[in-house]
Amino acid sequence: MVKEKLFAKMSRKKIVAGNWKMNLIAQEAIALVEAIAQLKQNNTAVELMVFPPAIYLQALQHTSLKVGAQNFHPAEKGAFTGELSLNQLKDVGASIVLIGHSERRELFLESNSFLKEKVDAAIAHKMPIIFCCGEPLSIREAGTALEFVTQQLTESLFHLSPAQIVDVTIAYEPIWAIGTGKTATVEEAEAMHKGIRAAIEAHYQSSEIADSVSILYGGSCNATNAAELFACPNVDGGLIGGAALDAASFIAIANAF
Repeated sequence: MVKEKLFAKMSRKKIVAGNWKMNLIAQEAIALVEAIAQLKQNNTAVELMVFPPAIYLQALQHTSLKVGAQNFHPAEKGAFTGELSLNQLKDVGASIVLIGHSERRELFLESNSFLKEKVDAAIAHKMPIIFCCGEPLSIREAGTALEFVTQQLTESLFHLSPAQIVDVTIAYEPIWAIGTGKTATVEEAEAMHKGIRAAIEAHYQSSEIADSVSILYGGSCNATNAAELFACPNVDGGLIGGAALDAASFIAIANAF
């Protein structure tokens, strides 16, 4: 009962996170962060985060923005050529990590079980997480999108304790609406976010816990559609791709709240 009351008092964070993917060089990365920080000014209602290529983390670690890593290996160290550990990423300034991005799942074949290893490693390191989930076009057209996403959450995330899950941010990515020519409506986005929150409530048997988890939208959110998306009761911000590479667009999205 004490925990339930504690969760009930928590308010969901409003977050706009920019995933830069494999873009920019050092000079451009520094200039972009400086421009975002300048335009941000006194907007404290929304937490801004950027996820640059890992080689630029150290150069950006003194910014006022939260800086995170796009990827990591769950092992502490070892013979994993080309990979980076959480200790290494923390050492150069990462303070949050992405896990389960659709490109990691699809291009690099990261399974739900492997993503669970990543979740456990991040929790052990007390590293905050944005956990990505979402369905491809075939699943959307089959009408089983929520079941598919719920399975992703169940197999990778729902083993966490109530105290741990409320510190995780979830990002929903409708893969079918990214680069396919199809568009996710605001109603479709809200329906999935509501469904994810219901899945959290069902698993943890607590509406207070479900209401404490921030859920971001990651399906081509931009300065044009952000206000309408963020007005949805279950959308708490955005995981931004291309629009995050322009400071004015990124701030316009944050200001849409």
